[in-house]
Amino acid sequence: MKKIIALLGLAVLIGIATYSFAQENADTVDSLNNEQLGTDMATSPNSTLQKGDIPPQFTLQTLDEKQITLSELKGKKVILNFWATWCPPCKAEMPHMQKFHEQYGDEVEIVAVNLTSKDSGIDKIEQFVRDYELTFSIPLDETGDVGDAYEAITIPTSYIIGTDGRIQHKIVGPMDEAMMEQLISSTP
Repeated sequence: MKKIIALLGLAVLIGIATYSFAQENADTVDSLNNEQLGTDMATSPNSTLQKGDIPPQFTLQTLDEKQITLSELKGKKVILNFWATWCPPCKAEMPHMQKFHEQYGDEVEIVAVNLTSKDSGIDKIEQFVRDYELTFSIPLDETGDVGDAYEAITIPTSYIIGTDGRIQHKIVGPMDEAMMEQLISSTP
């Protein structure tokens, strides 16, 4: 009985900490304006990829066995996301990405590159996509070369690419719908 009470107490503490973290991040996102998004969320000075750069081009096979080529998306705003099934922040972000896709999918292309070379196998990826009911493109980075080119060391890592095909923002960590809306609205 003492173990059950201790576990319940621990669960409550974890819930409170998670809620506090989410509230702090939501407040931070709400306080950003478009000017701040352009500077605070730009790529870091240590990165080889900078705001305004043409991103590394790639062609990858998607989970549904189609090909996706980044350069073919020029003219459309793109959220290029790097993730894995075992990543808790990626799990938290995916429902937001799906809702964003459902609302803005005609205007913004979501390309969620699975870091397959670092993940737990195609079966787990397929199950993850089914569980989260994801309908946007899921290219598979089976060699890890694309993730490396985009410096996706911490995941999720996302790039916002403008209609001109240039990097506008780099975000390390999970995004929610409001954050995606702000980033996209500040992207030409």
